[in-house]
Amino acid sequence: MILEMKVPSPGESISEVEIAQWLVSDGDYVEKDQTIAEVDSDKATLDLPAEESGIITLKAKEGDTVAVGAVVCYIDTKGIKEKNSSNNKVEKNITINKQSDLNDSDEKLEIKFSSGIASPAAKKILEEKGIDPGSVKGSGRSGRISKEDAIKAIPKIDLDAISKNRKISSKKMSLLRRKVSERLVSVKNHTAMLTTFNEVNMSAIFEIRKKYKEIFKEKHDVGLGFMSFFTKAVVIALREFPDVHSMIDGDHQIKFDFYDISIAVSGPKGLMVPVVRNTQDLTFAGIENEIKRLAIRAREGEITVDDMSGGTFTISNGGVFGSMLSTPILNPPQSAILGMHNIIERPIAVDGNVEIHPMMYLALSYDHRIIDGKESVGFLINIKESLENPIENLMNGNIKKALEI
Repeated sequence: MILEMKVPSPGESISEVEIAQWLVSDGDYVEKDQTIAEVDSDKATLDLPAEESGIITLKAKEGDTVAVGAVVCYIDTKGIKEKNSSNNKVEKNITINKQSDLNDSDEKLEIKFSSGIASPAAKKILEEKGIDPGSVKGSGRSGRISKEDAIKAIPKIDLDAISKNRKISSKKMSLLRRKVSERLVSVKNHTAMLTTFNEVNMSAIFEIRKKYKEIFKEKHDVGLGFMSFFTKAVVIALREFPDVHSMIDGDHQIKFDFYDISIAVSGPKGLMVPVVRNTQDLTFAGIENEIKRLAIRAREGEITVDDMSGGTFTISNGGVFGSMLSTPILNPPQSAILGMHNIIERPIAVDGNVEIHPMMYLALSYDHRIIDGKESVGFLINIKESLENPIENLMNGNIKKALEI
């Protein structure tokens, strides 16, 4: 029996994936549920497990972009694993007519005269950019290059002029990275993004962590980090300024009664933004444990689309990389993102005296279409006040009860 392995749907909004890496070779014997490939979607890298045991015949190549539901390989379930073989190679006992597959009516490509021809408006734009129309893939009927194609087109780098016969290397960007790039550009083009700044004195939180972090870790098997304090402060500020916790859907403003906070974490495939759900119901230990769980999944490449979908606000901590100040970019369709930065001891004025304190700059990027300057500034001040007086504002005056120690 020949089993067609099709690309499963990683999520409702995903229509295509890219074959990032085949973990088996053509003709290998694979076991049921064995991971045979890694595929990149625009949100995550996912594993593709074998649906049955048998001999595998690959149809798609690494780097191919394939539609969800498309056949990427075949498995001959009657194939027998070859004995005394170190690499699981087997003799195929069935021939698959690849030529007939390519000739299926639903996969025929009809090349028409207009393919690669730019519309007058597109031609003008391409000429201004110095781009050869032949290098642009048209999305119009029969491959015609539209005005939108021309606007999106990027001039090709003159590598010869840069390298001057010196060695260079080239690597295709993953589908995930390309989609992230497109989303970042889209944010700049389709939102009225502004950023406002403030600073926070971290002395009070430093004192709490210094005194209780060992007891906290012993009790909960997780460190008492800064993210739980910031997440708690963000929830309080979002309740006070609900427009910051909203989204634009057409001509409607959507608000939420729950607080699903996206936390940016670094993984082997780049920056991931998993979601901590219902943070309004979590304790300090609950937040820290959930962030730890998601960070481990991201580092081990086990993060899923569901883990990263549905956040209502994002916190990004560039401080872990040493960033002192930045303007974080919105995570659509969210309307705001909070940027944390590194903590540096600086002299500040306290009651007329100069004192040295651990200080952090805060940045709030927001969509000015839905959030006014007054709200954005008030939001950051609210967070500043919560963090500078955490015992009263975040712990209801009882540190041990709040930390469950």
